[in-house]
Amino acid sequence: MLLGTGRHRRTRTLSIAAAVAVAAGAGGVHLGLSGDGAEAAATTITVSSTAQLESAVRNAAAGTTIQVRGGTYYPTATLKSTANGTGSARITLRAYGSEKVRIDGSKLPDGSWLAGIYGDYWTVQNLTFQNSPAQGFVVTSSVGGVFRNLVTAKNGDSGFTLRGDGTIGNLVQNLDSYGNYDLAGHGQNADGIAVKFGSGSGNRITGARLYNNSDDGLDLWQFSSPVTIEHTWSFGNGRNRWGDSAFEGNGNGFKLGGGGASVAHVVNNNAAWDNTQHGFTENSNTGAILLNRNTAYTNAGSGYYFATGKARLARNLAVSNKKGLAKVGSSTVCAANNWDSGVSTPSFRSTDAATAYGARKPDGALPATSFLTTGSTIIGSTMN
Repeated sequence: MLLGTGRHRRTRTLSIAAAVAVAAGAGGVHLGLSGDGAEAAATTITVSSTAQLESAVRNAAAGTTIQVRGGTYYPTATLKSTANGTGSARITLRAYGSEKVRIDGSKLPDGSWLAGIYGDYWTVQNLTFQNSPAQGFVVTSSVGGVFRNLVTAKNGDSGFTLRGDGTIGNLVQNLDSYGNYDLAGHGQNADGIAVKFGSGSGNRITGARLYNNSDDGLDLWQFSSPVTIEHTWSFGNGRNRWGDSAFEGNGNGFKLGGGGASVAHVVNNNAAWDNTQHGFTENSNTGAILLNRNTAYTNAGSGYYFATGKARLARNLAVSNKKGLAKVGSSTVCAANNWDSGVSTPSFRSTDAATAYGARKPDGALPATSFLTTGSTIIGSTMN
């Protein structure tokens, strides 16, 4: 279900009457007003019910901070905003303090997204988006967005999506996206994170765990500008966990292109394991993708599949992948990987993945683990 793809550049300003109406109607939504009754810059809004949350997101303006009290919220329509923040007056949507907030889409109409942001300079953090009938969290043509310490789980399509032209300078940090599955497509569309159908420079994904999704962990299909992916783990994707007799999930760890795009994505210090296809694949992207210090382990396809493009692979590690360490073409440049002549394969300290599923650190960083670590300073992921 598409909610629109156009850019929105209208700054939304609440009048005094509108501000009072929102505050009164939402029962607990607070907007700042100056002592003489003149309108002040929107400041902090604290919400504790679904109606308040829906109103606050719909009426957000530059400088607004929406704090969501702990609990589970059940929207009956997509949480959607076209408002723009600015570099100096961002729009922030976050959990209140350290309280746990789940935004649950199980009461939405079929085909609905759970959340859709169509504006610039948003910060969204410390929230869970779950059980949507379609996409969990979709960001369209955003400039300067920060999406940090989020969970997108068990949605009916991809958990987290960046899309659209003009997608510029966004940061996705410490995302957990798992268990996403599209029933209508028999699993062929639901990725952990999708950066698709768009363009724009400076987008970065770091510290993510993308696992047990029906399709791929990460998919960059038809995104025509370079994306940087680092310190991210993708595992267990593509397995039929839903008893779907017509299951069509793919199951690559990192799908780095497709649909005719020729893009030099940057892929540093990541790990892919136990996926049903390749650990890392160009997916027909002929661009000079750069992969440095990644690890591919026990994937059902190749560790690295770069057979047709101009990828540059250096200091990567592949172990126990069923279709070989790496399949590379004549235009691919390889140096100091463990499949290259004269390069030894270091031993792993642990092949028990249990700690990789553990709780994140208090700041949202990946959990400490010895899984797939080697102590090497020159080859393979550092797993942090």
